[in-house]
Amino acid sequence: MAASLLLRAVRRRELASPLGSLGANLQSTCAANICSKWGNFARPFSAKAAGNEVIGIDLGTTNSCVAVMEGKNPKVIENAEGARTTPSVVAFTQKGERLVGTPAKRQAVTNPQNTFFGTKRMIGRRFDDPQTQKEMKMVPYKIVKAPNGGTFDISILEISNGVFEVKATNGDTFLGGEDFDNTLLEFLVSDFKKTEGIDLSKDRLALQRLREAAEKAKVELSSTSQTEINLPFITADASGAKHLNITLTRSKFESLVHNLIERTRDPCKNCLKDAGISTKEVDEVLLVGGMTRVPKVQEVVSEIFGKSPSKGVNPDEAVAMGAAIQGGILRGDVKELLLLDVTPLSLGIETLGGIFTRLINRNTTIPTKKSQVFSTAADNQTQVGIRVLQGEREMAADNKLLGEFDLVGIPPAPRGLPQIEVTFDIDANGIVTVAAKDKATGKEQNITIRSSGGLSEADIQKMVQEAELHAQKDQERKALIDIRNTADTTIYSIEKSLGEYRDKIPAEVASEIEAAIADLRQEMASDDIEKIKAKLEAANKAVSKIGQHMSGGGSGDSQSGSGPQGGGDQAPEAEYEEVKK
Repeated sequence: MAASLLLRAVRRRELASPLGSLGANLQSTCAANICSKWGNFARPFSAKAAGNEVIGIDLGTTNSCVAVMEGKNPKVIENAEGARTTPSVVAFTQKGERLVGTPAKRQAVTNPQNTFFGTKRMIGRRFDDPQTQKEMKMVPYKIVKAPNGGTFDISILEISNGVFEVKATNGDTFLGGEDFDNTLLEFLVSDFKKTEGIDLSKDRLALQRLREAAEKAKVELSSTSQTEINLPFITADASGAKHLNITLTRSKFESLVHNLIERTRDPCKNCLKDAGISTKEVDEVLLVGGMTRVPKVQEVVSEIFGKSPSKGVNPDEAVAMGAAIQGGILRGDVKELLLLDVTPLSLGIETLGGIFTRLINRNTTIPTKKSQVFSTAADNQTQVGIRVLQGEREMAADNKLLGEFDLVGIPPAPRGLPQIEVTFDIDANGIVTVAAKDKATGKEQNITIRSSGGLSEADIQKMVQEAELHAQKDQERKALIDIRNTADTTIYSIEKSLGEYRDKIPAEVASEIEAAIADLRQEMASDDIEKIKAKLEAANKAVSKIGQHMSGGGSGDSQSGSGPQGGGDQAPEAEYEEVKK
């Protein structure tokens, strides 16, 4: 069995964004052109009927790549220009033509306002987000509606006998190759302003030339110790034409992007923690994505994991080839391999007191199925509402609501008696089916959730971080609700016992029990957990006297202290609680 680690400088998966957003339109344009070209090219390689091809697409921030399965091996498809990767650039010319890839990139200098690049960086961001506002100043086109692009992701996989199991994932959705380009671009603008007194950030043509030069310099510094950035006639003033000529060393570049590189450390450490393994248990490190070509990034990765990254994978093509292989697995063409993914966030339901009760924890391998039995929290309750949630916070209101439904027709019965089985079933595609079944009658209702809540990776990371930030406060709130639920259940159980045995015990004992119940009920309204616990203990001590005044009183004592512990409220119209087994 081997544990491998995959560091990726691209987004792991993208979720659909509104069609009205600029980013979505540009991505669909890229994808449509790539798929159209692939459709015309693929027929000679396919022995199956038209429409049955499976392709893997890496729709990247900087470049995109497409691969197909030929037999049991993935093959990268070249574009019309013969290149194995295609720049993620779309342009609209004055004549109404639409250009994609290299042709679009070539004319960017002369048509900056209508040439769009790096649009994936906008997906998931608000228009008023500080990062979005910063991006607006660094691109020549207008951002009208900002719906993350180059990202740094890490996945830890356990590989055994052809089974690839994802143990954990993590990442920084605001870190990628584009950030390196932007940092270098800002340096060039700042340096030119210092030497010539001219701000090139206000010149769209100059800014596009600088961006291209910055990207080229970054690539060259991955294999050389220094590079020349020479841009003649970059601008002009009253004294004449101005030229930009800078010698940039690798050490200078590394100092500029030092903070960006350091940000790769925390996702690596957090992912190891989530997977429950140490760096010594990682057998191999694979780097994927153009950003990982930067020598300093490789150096930091080697420092973190104590071993050099593998050089056997092309970082620019690995994602598309992996997607093609996964497509072959899902279609049944590839049977020797199996990729087991994980749930990015915990899944559960809202229970008594507004608590989020998890049925499937974050980073659980899928496909998976989990059931748990709950019961009603009120006498003669005939329906319960099931609110399905996703997130890492302890309170339901702080998590993402995925869907809700009602289970009706439950036979009237005392609280705690009905047995309601809630089942979460996630298939290999991440589609969640939630069912609630009354075990006595067999009546069942369910809901299928296909969109995983519509959360991007940026949303997921934000939810995880917020859970960590509010962990202590959330635990305190949950503890207070738990003790109140326990007190409520205890009161119900004691009152039931008192009603059954009142005429068999002394009046003073009954009065003492009633007083203890009143004290506990009054204290439940407070926020003092310790005081509630003290009143709860006093109530249990008082009710134990029932058993002391009856022959065979052990059963009375046992009954008074038992009963279901608090656990679950559903929708406002129905409450139910978890049944402890």
